[in-house]
Amino acid sequence: MDPNMEVQYTPQLEKIEAELRSWLPENPDPSWLEKVFLMPRESINPALLKSLTYPDWDLVNRGGKRWRPLLMVLVAKALAGEKGAAASIPLTPLVEFPHNASLIHDDIEDNSEARRGKPATHLLFGADVAINSGTFLYFLPLACILNSDLSDNEKSRIFGVWGTYMRRLHLGQAMDITWHNDHHFFPEVSEYEKMCRLKTGCLARLAAVLGVECAKFSLKGSENIPDDLTTQLGEGAEKLGVGFQILDDVKNLTTGIPGKKRGDDIVEGKKSLPILLYQHLHPEQQDFIAHCFETARSAGIKAPEIEELIGALEKAGVLEQALERGRKLIAESRAIFTGIAAPDAKVPELLGGLLDFISM
Repeated sequence: MDPNMEVQYTPQLEKIEAELRSWLPENPDPSWLEKVFLMPRESINPALLKSLTYPDWDLVNRGGKRWRPLLMVLVAKALAGEKGAAASIPLTPLVEFPHNASLIHDDIEDNSEARRGKPATHLLFGADVAINSGTFLYFLPLACILNSDLSDNEKSRIFGVWGTYMRRLHLGQAMDITWHNDHHFFPEVSEYEKMCRLKTGCLARLAAVLGVECAKFSLKGSENIPDDLTTQLGEGAEKLGVGFQILDDVKNLTTGIPGKKRGDDIVEGKKSLPILLYQHLHPEQQDFIAHCFETARSAGIKAPEIEELIGALEKAGVLEQALERGRKLIAESRAIFTGIAAPDAKVPELLGGLLDFISM
């Protein structure tokens, strides 16, 4: 990726980070309490309040590329210039906070040990605190809508969009949980991609859709943004999310993902694309796969069956097949993003470069 292009993202990323910090400070003050809870400033002890917010702050503060809110801002900028970008910044927590909330809950559901290079939230603060804080992080962004300068009709529109995608996100999670709890069940590849579209592609699509909505709000009807463009950009974002998930699944089984351990998807019993491709290619190995899952879940990350299963996947060539599928989806996403007409000719290039930024 061109280093100069990465620098071009810096102004947007700095504004996004500042917005996230304003809504999730390390030490919430009474004015924050009043803004978020609509309660008198003196009604809650600050130390007690921090017990709710600090686990969330701790995870968000560990970093992340913030590519979902960045995508949202770039889409708004592509359609409405700097006015669109400015309108989108106050709503960026609507995609970044639910992403982090889902990580907290994922780690509890999957018995994960680490996240972003540190112990998982539930191991640091307890499962009860993590569940409550993670759930709070889903709903905190709604205060951003209430405190925004949007009209009542615009707020209603954003509430409806956000709620729809949150429901879809949890449906995708339900599919994933059901599958990894039954080591002998293997969904079709098409079902796997549907799950990914709901669980992972959903927030990416939400980012694109919110970007379009922010562009519309900033233009105030002075220019028409066709509805099919919302569908087009949403599809491109969803493909990006699914492609990114597939590449992550392959990395987990090869180089390992920074902040996690190689093969911990097997400990979790995750029916990732390489596993499903292998099972489809060698249906007679279904019991072998289930045995590896069961043993890994019981013995943990050091179970030799993890490397045994990864070796079988490598030998069958399914890791490369999965890589090709992930890359194809990302290429399709790039074609959609770079093909849109934008007031600023540099924006399609920035949207295309976002894909390289994510994979760095």
